[in-house]
Amino acid sequence: MRFKICVVFVFCFFNIIVALAQTKDKEAFDNPILKGFYPDPSICRVGDDYYLVNSSFEYFPGVPVFHSKDLVNWQQIGHVLNRPSQLNLDSVRASGGIFAPTIRYHNGTFYMITTLVGTKEGGNFFVTAKNPAGPWSEPQWLPKEAIGIDPSLFFDDDGKVYYTGNKKPVNQGQVTRYRQIWLHEVDLKNRTFVGERSIILEEGALHNAENAEGAHLYKKDGYYYLLIGEGGTFENHAVTIFRSKNITGPYEGNKKNPILTHRHLGLNYPITSTGHADLVETQKGDWWMVLLGVRKYGGLHYNLGRETFLTKVEWQDGWPIVNPGEGKVLATQLKPDLPAFNIQQENLRDDFKADTLFHYWNFLRTPRTNFWSLEKKEGFLRLNLSKQEITDLVSPSFIGRRQQDTSFQVETAIQFTPKKENELAGMVLMMNNNFQYRCEKILSNGKFYVQLIKRAKGIDELISKIPVEKGELIFGVQANGQDLEFYVKQKEIKQTLAQKADARILSVVNALGFTGVYVGVYASSKGANSSNYADFDWFEYKKL
Repeated sequence: MRFKICVVFVFCFFNIIVALAQTKDKEAFDNPILKGFYPDPSICRVGDDYYLVNSSFEYFPGVPVFHSKDLVNWQQIGHVLNRPSQLNLDSVRASGGIFAPTIRYHNGTFYMITTLVGTKEGGNFFVTAKNPAGPWSEPQWLPKEAIGIDPSLFFDDDGKVYYTGNKKPVNQGQVTRYRQIWLHEVDLKNRTFVGERSIILEEGALHNAENAEGAHLYKKDGYYYLLIGEGGTFENHAVTIFRSKNITGPYEGNKKNPILTHRHLGLNYPITSTGHADLVETQKGDWWMVLLGVRKYGGLHYNLGRETFLTKVEWQDGWPIVNPGEGKVLATQLKPDLPAFNIQQENLRDDFKADTLFHYWNFLRTPRTNFWSLEKKEGFLRLNLSKQEITDLVSPSFIGRRQQDTSFQVETAIQFTPKKENELAGMVLMMNNNFQYRCEKILSNGKFYVQLIKRAKGIDELISKIPVEKGELIFGVQANGQDLEFYVKQKEIKQTLAQKADARILSVVNALGFTGVYVGVYASSKGANSSNYADFDWFEYKKL
């Protein structure tokens, strides 16, 4: 009898555990919602569809655009700036280029406004589209009076359109990081400002708050709400909010500011640097916030860059409360009350049999030559050897994708025969031009080799060099946190190039900047003309 009771108890307990697990699976999601280098998110809703864009800095195409119906699962539908005529990134420095964009929708048209930094034609511009998947218009440059970064547009009920930006006070020195938030009515058709500029925020939640930026305006229950990021985009990042009955102010600060920050949780908290947010109201009247954050691993390091997170918002006494009862961004959060959105995942193994590259592939800066092809050899990606090198501020013969996980494995199959000692091709894991690991096939004294180069602070160091035979090679890297294993396979024989190579050299802590690590393939003739090329049969990325 006791045995039967125990069996029944165990059976019931098991069913309860299974039911709880299934409920959790149905109701919870994991942050971040966009893994890897997807910072500065901006969001808008059209009916029951949601669209989101991110910064892209020196990478081309610029400004990835995503679609969702449940705020959790996002399908990339393209890039806003996918033509060289839209985006000149020639010679732009690492972490220059396209800064924080804002996406908005009004009367059948989508607007994306952003800042181009570090080029002669740099400044603030917007583009428009009827379909967020594109095509988007050519850049509509705003006058020089549109100073500062992180511009945003607000469409008011009376038909007027307002531009918000940030600026350095005229009485402050060149080294100050204090910024004001300014507002100006704008005529988008003629790209001119109307009337006088208003300084709507002289300081943030703290006196002389650093880097007041990422301003967004909203209207709710008779108030205009001004949401900003302040404190800088790293550990001291915060989200603060202000409101006014009049769009030009004066704006009062929320006494509970900042409404979101993780700076008080300490450097070792697993999610840090939360900030640069945008709000969206669902079709059911619920409110959510997208924002950037950082996942640290291997100490205080992070290689993935700033990622996109999602958190709940509720309104109380006329002010938004972020994640009530928690007050912070959670790694696991209850899902929004929205129908599930089943997305079609882009294949993490690319056999290069499609007519175009998957959306997750990027180039460095604006490609001005046709250095790649999916047609020259069917089922292969062909990279022509270019004079440009991946260590320079150029657009090299390179195609890469984001690292999105703390532990992962990447392999790629290459067919390449170097004819001269200046010719090379292979795989690269990099943060920028000065911080990289490169696996390269080369020719030296009439023999073929694979070498592993570590580049830190702009200086190359040869880690290993092994002989290989003529024929196809498989380059691979496996990351276990901050430990990297590099290897090469030929005819099913694996040779290790390095074990426990330190990935911390690629961390933002060491390499600095606003981007994240990329892994990809490239080919170069190191300054000389060449008609040679490398063919890549496949490229596979796996989370471990």
